[in-house]
Amino acid sequence: MIRVVRQASLRGLGLIIVCVSLSLTAFQTMAKEELESLPLQQLRTFADIFGRIKANYVEPVEDEVLLENAIRGMVSGLDPHSNYLDADDYKELQVGTKGEFGGLGIEVGMEDGFVKVISPIDDTPAQRAGVRSGDLIVRLDDTPVKGLSLNEAVALMRGKPGTSLELTIVRKGEEKPLKIIVVRDIIRVVSIKSRLLDERFAYLRISQFQTNTTSDMLKSLDRLKGEVEGSLLGMVLDLRNNPGGVLNAAVSVSDAFLESGLIVYTEGRENDSQLRFEAAPDDVLDGAPIVVLVNEGSASASEIVAGALQDQNRAVIMGSRTFGKGSVQTIIPITDTAAVKLTTARYFTPSGRSIQAEGIEPDIELEDLTVSKAEDSQVKPIKESNLSGHLLNGNGNGNGKGPEKSEDNKESQADENRDMVKKDYQLGEALNLLKGLAILRSKKTTS
Repeated sequence: MIRVVRQASLRGLGLIIVCVSLSLTAFQTMAKEELESLPLQQLRTFADIFGRIKANYVEPVEDEVLLENAIRGMVSGLDPHSNYLDADDYKELQVGTKGEFGGLGIEVGMEDGFVKVISPIDDTPAQRAGVRSGDLIVRLDDTPVKGLSLNEAVALMRGKPGTSLELTIVRKGEEKPLKIIVVRDIIRVVSIKSRLLDERFAYLRISQFQTNTTSDMLKSLDRLKGEVEGSLLGMVLDLRNNPGGVLNAAVSVSDAFLESGLIVYTEGRENDSQLRFEAAPDDVLDGAPIVVLVNEGSASASEIVAGALQDQNRAVIMGSRTFGKGSVQTIIPITDTAAVKLTTARYFTPSGRSIQAEGIEPDIELEDLTVSKAEDSQVKPIKESNLSGHLLNGNGNGNGKGPEKSEDNKESQADENRDMVKKDYQLGEALNLLKGLAILRSKKTTS
């Protein structure tokens, strides 16, 4: 038995030598000091374990499988976002930026061996079924998630449209795990949604940063400007549950509202990882105030935009602290069919704050609340104008009530605002703040 193990161990060491020879070009880029400090003892340990698996494992295992698993473990052990990509994984990665793919509609990562929901994507089966940011998926149908790689878990979540998958979820605040059934569908991500809020205030929702996000955003703003008489008075930019996406899209979206200055910069060990992005001299809103809504599901590219607008004093950030994904991943091809997704840099906001594991702290903290209307009092409050013999106000308005306004318009707008607050408390608060900022700006301009 000892002889067999030693032979297998030597064979494993030979395979390592072959691998090193095949990767000679990679070693040539290393400094002499790094070459001299290669951990030979650990390589011998690896070869010994390789040999013991070959000799003693209950079933025969191909050398290629063992080595590929070793590579996967080496890369995935670095951080949650670095991965070894085989041909299928690489193809899967490219699908996300095209805006259409099959599955449940959630952006996920790994935490303590479980799949963590970074955010559900708008108008997808997962969102409609009630999956939330921060949920931990512990079981997929009858398969425990513990022990699976992220790619293996994602593969189980993928499937034929129309088929269902039962997610067992651990959620903060819930006493026991939840079981949520999600029906798979083709996921078509609509990056931009927009509408008018209360006459001349824009609402712009970015659900994910894709290649065409900025051009779609500018078209939406042009359309909204055409619907109002004059320019927009302000905008709510909704980045809640936006898991990120393409870096260039985040930079160009930020640039659209900034006239100068730094947007974001990255720092890494290689020169290619030292990047700086500056704003061009234009602002599509002409300085109109912006309120940005964020939450714990706002990650990566969303945090770049929120951080840039916050540091440049261009917007007020409202909501809760963001996810904190401030690292840059680079796809490095290894062969024609394999690549490595490797973390190569960190993001920093214009003021030098690292987003990584910290996130963006909002200027105004807002809880995600549900608001209900208080019971109407049967007795209306008495005002000065209700008192018998009250003085006139001296402005020529005989009734003392000020200039007359359309009661129908006022009631209609009030009802619409109340409905908004009921459905989305945070959006209602953002609009109120935006109105105040617009009033203040108007007064400053007038004076």
